[in-house]
Amino acid sequence: MSDREEKTGKNDNGKKNKGGKRNKIIAIEMIILVLLIMAAVAIFIQRDKSVKEAAKIHNQKAKKTEQTPQAAQKENEIEEETEGTEEETGDRDEAVPDRSNFAVQPGVSVGTTEQSDEKIVYLTLDDGPSDNTQAVLDILDKYNAKATFFVTGEMPEYKDMIKAAYDKGHTIGMHTYSHDYAKVYASVDAYFQDLDQIGQMVQEEIGYVPCFIRFPGGSSNTVSKKYTAGIMSTLVQEVQNRGYQYYDWNGSSGDGSVRTTEELVAQATSFDSNNIILLCHDSHGKQTTVEALPQIIEHYQSLGYTFKALDRDSFVAHHGVNN
Repeated sequence: MSDREEKTGKNDNGKKNKGGKRNKIIAIEMIILVLLIMAAVAIFIQRDKSVKEAAKIHNQKAKKTEQTPQAAQKENEIEEETEGTEEETGDRDEAVPDRSNFAVQPGVSVGTTEQSDEKIVYLTLDDGPSDNTQAVLDILDKYNAKATFFVTGEMPEYKDMIKAAYDKGHTIGMHTYSHDYAKVYASVDAYFQDLDQIGQMVQEEIGYVPCFIRFPGGSSNTVSKKYTAGIMSTLVQEVQNRGYQYYDWNGSSGDGSVRTTEELVAQATSFDSNNIILLCHDSHGKQTTVEALPQIIEHYQSLGYTFKALDRDSFVAHHGVNN
């Protein structure tokens, strides 16, 4: 190969090398250009999105501003509805009579032993409250009947039912805290200690100690003689001296013993005095009493009787004292 040919070959290779480098540079420049275009498009899209979002927020604010009077009107309507609800609640509270005068007041007599001409059943329920008390309250509500609950502290987990009954317009009386004959009839002092205990529990629920009481076993019970001779003769006088009144009964469902629902209904509906103080129980286990109550109430209501709760002027039934 001649010097000319060698030189020419070198020149051709140099041109090829230069051409290759130029192509690479162009390719890189194109890639960069494409990337720049893509970045610009992305920025434009993001900017457009931000503009639209800002416009949307502005429109929402404008719309909210336009609706403000309506919202204010709606707010006023809600306030009026709330005030109406409060007024209705107040009306309901006023519908429940004030019975603070039912509190024990030494020196003030309670009740009368003379029956009125009005046909009244004074339904009384002993030994509660318990898991049966709510069912009894529901039945009384259904028949628009009022009753008197002579309560104990035997199931303190249900003591809130005392207030529930009171708030529905029923009368609360006391039947001693323990209902333990050996304890309450151990002495006169023991009886009043137990009575004070149930009085405190009732006061926590309704705000005062009521004047209405019922002796365990009634004033005619003879079991007290086993513990203290003559104690009932003393207690019937002493409770009245202290401002209480004790209530026995002139009608009983017989649910102090185990009876069927039918037997309870038959016995409870067998009385015809103008004023009937009817003894029943709402204690634990007295499911048959719950089942019998609707029929008992319906029977007397069909004969023109009204079911009322005891008050300071109500008829008082007293048994003969046997100890």
